[in-house]
Amino acid sequence: MKFTVAEPFHNMTIRDILKSLKLPKKELHFLNMSKAIQVNQQPSQLNAIVKEGDIVSLPENDIESQYLPSYRYATIVYEDEYLAVVLKPKGVKTHPNDLKESNTLMNHVRYTLNCPYVEPIHRLDQETVGLLIVAKDPIVKKILDRMLEDNEIHRIYRAQVRSLLPIKPQTIDMPIGKDKFHPNRRRVSPTGQRAITHIIDSKMIEEGICELKIKLDTGRTHQIRVHLAEIGHPVIGDPLYSDSKLRQLQLESYMIQFKHPFTQQDVTVSLDDIK
Repeated sequence: MKFTVAEPFHNMTIRDILKSLKLPKKELHFLNMSKAIQVNQQPSQLNAIVKEGDIVSLPENDIESQYLPSYRYATIVYEDEYLAVVLKPKGVKTHPNDLKESNTLMNHVRYTLNCPYVEPIHRLDQETVGLLIVAKDPIVKKILDRMLEDNEIHRIYRAQVRSLLPIKPQTIDMPIGKDKFHPNRRRVSPTGQRAITHIIDSKMIEEGICELKIKLDTGRTHQIRVHLAEIGHPVIGDPLYSDSKLRQLQLESYMIQFKHPFTQQDVTVSLDDIK
């Protein structure tokens, strides 16, 4: 993997750059032992000081993703040499549960990007449509995983619920665990994992229907659906957490915002970018 040293990294060592990007110590040790680091095509080491514009080459990892290519195209909303933001259609799983499956988003992405390594950074429910980040390199995957864990990747969702009035901005901080009475459901549970959902804005789009703008701090299974149902406003069309008989979940991953780890530029991608 190669990257060009961005201005914020000027006069830093390669080690300190990668540490600031939260690359795990295990990976730093691997790089240190590899003896295959280059700066501007010359042999170098992790403790080398680099300048803005230098090109750093890290040893290639031979890991390949095991997703079968689907021979169907995915919609790519943003792409560079490190990562992509892709559109997950409604009714399509994020990834296969069995490697023999070939009709999930990651199968489509593997075919479309024609890249040996493609792995999702987060997940979307099967009935949720919207944006999802994919790493194109194992080192990038580990860095983005840490960014997601530290809430440095902002995921904005839109959901429609039934309400007579706009719903006030609020934070829902309720742990979520498995529902022992239903294998596919989750529920608010004191023994569950901490889950934080922010309702940051709302507006009435027609009588009795309110559209919410939601930001996640955590990514528990069905988190938005469970939290909104818990406060009495289940997502419209949710067959698991409302009385809806139709699978027409009105929930979408609308926007993703983050500072690109290598270019250090702000990246904002939204469904509005799809032409």
